[in-house]
Amino acid sequence: MSQTNILLESGTNEFEIIEFYIDEQAQGDEKPYRAYFGVNVAKVLEIIRLPTVTEMPHMPHPSVIGTFNLRSRVIPLIDLSLWLGKPMARNDTTKVIVAEFNKVVNAFMVSGVTRIHRKSWNDVEPPTGYTAQFAARNFTGVVKFEDRIVLLLDMEQIIWDLNPALAIRMDRTGRQDGVVDRTHYKTLVVDDSNSIRRLIVSYLEKDGFSVEQDINGQNAWNRLSEWKRLAAERGVPLSEYVDLVVTDLEMPAMDGHNLCKRIKDDPVLKSLPVILFSSLINHQLYHKGISVGADDQVTKPEIATLADRAKKLIEGDLEGIPKRILTD
Repeated sequence: MSQTNILLESGTNEFEIIEFYIDEQAQGDEKPYRAYFGVNVAKVLEIIRLPTVTEMPHMPHPSVIGTFNLRSRVIPLIDLSLWLGKPMARNDTTKVIVAEFNKVVNAFMVSGVTRIHRKSWNDVEPPTGYTAQFAARNFTGVVKFEDRIVLLLDMEQIIWDLNPALAIRMDRTGRQDGVVDRTHYKTLVVDDSNSIRRLIVSYLEKDGFSVEQDINGQNAWNRLSEWKRLAAERGVPLSEYVDLVVTDLEMPAMDGHNLCKRIKDDPVLKSLPVILFSSLINHQLYHKGISVGADDQVTKPEIATLADRAKKLIEGDLEGIPKRILTD
């Protein structure tokens, strides 16, 4: 897929997924069972044929089947079927999805790729019931089509589980231990991942923030609208309820870009600082964030800077916000 780069209008709550499938190995003459999955186009660098793979010793999990060379870059290859515990039926359509998030490149072997879909986040349902229990650490949402269900795969979580050293940690670099500003700024944190949301909340609370939480942009927008109504009713500033919003990008119902655009288009809420916090902030998405009025954009590996950048925004110290250097 060497860069389709289909640009979506900023803040429309739309996104694109690459749909792929895994054919599960069948017994006897049975037809292989085909399961459908999806991943956000923004995470995918390219899709290639299965390359020559070099086996490596001491792999963290049997699903890491080796590495391969892609334009002088050595990339680990993960067999998604083995990770999901469903041995893959081999065929001539095998593809490899090369993806990047948190500045780390990995590749995932799948049975085949179907197409790219443009969808609204309103079409994405969070896993519920039994699906939620089974998919808690593997999938972030469900997209229903007429003849099939597509599970949105959390490739980032898979990489963290395979290599915990790559996971976001409570890195206190840049802060003196024991020196905490106890100014209780009120922050709304929006993220559909329980683990990421808990991490952000824990991090901000240790830096003196008072935090409310929501699991998607629609819930957050409803909460902000209610706070706006209450502030007007009581004749108090909005800061009585909230000083800052920190939001993920990819979420069911309403994504972070659309939430940010709604905030910045609202005559009352527009002064509320918004930080986009995600692994997805590449060159293209950074400029998309600017177009919807984001006050700052922080990648997950930069979590150590989140509290300081949030305080600078609230206090109006825009000169203190780091300038991002991006490359295509």
